[in-house]
Amino acid sequence: MRERTIRVTVNGRAHEKTVEVRKTLADFLREDLELTGTHLGCEHGVCGACTIIVDGAAVRSCLLFAAQMNGRSLETVESLADGDRLNPLQEAFWEHHGLQCGFCTPGFLMTLTCFLRERPSPSEAEIREAIAGNLCRCTGYKNIIAAALAAAGKLAAAK
Repeated sequence: MRERTIRVTVNGRAHEKTVEVRKTLADFLREDLELTGTHLGCEHGVCGACTIIVDGAAVRSCLLFAAQMNGRSLETVESLADGDRLNPLQEAFWEHHGLQCGFCTPGFLMTLTCFLRERPSPSEAEIREAIAGNLCRCTGYKNIIAAALAAAGKLAAAK
């Protein structure tokens, strides 16, 4: 078994860990850092449930190895809320019923967080395109899109 020591910043906190070189980033987050908000669905990069942000880009954590993250900055769904206070996107998901079972929600939240940073005033069509790589079996996407539009409005008003 080969191992490698990595230094990563996750949600603003520095970590140094020794990991197996074949351990996925998703498993590293869940098992080694106990950040279980990142969900594993398909483990093939198709469903989007494991989406996190690495150095400002939304990525599928099931497709990357933890060892590849040395020196990188990661954001997981745990970074969004400030204690018990939800961020505007999380509030919008709650207010617009953008989730049902909640399994896919962390991936949608991280995908949309990254997207709204890049495109603060998106159209509905742009939101649909942005979330095209995230699968939900419960909601039919209508409320997710409504939540994203509402969050964009809240974020714009806060500037």
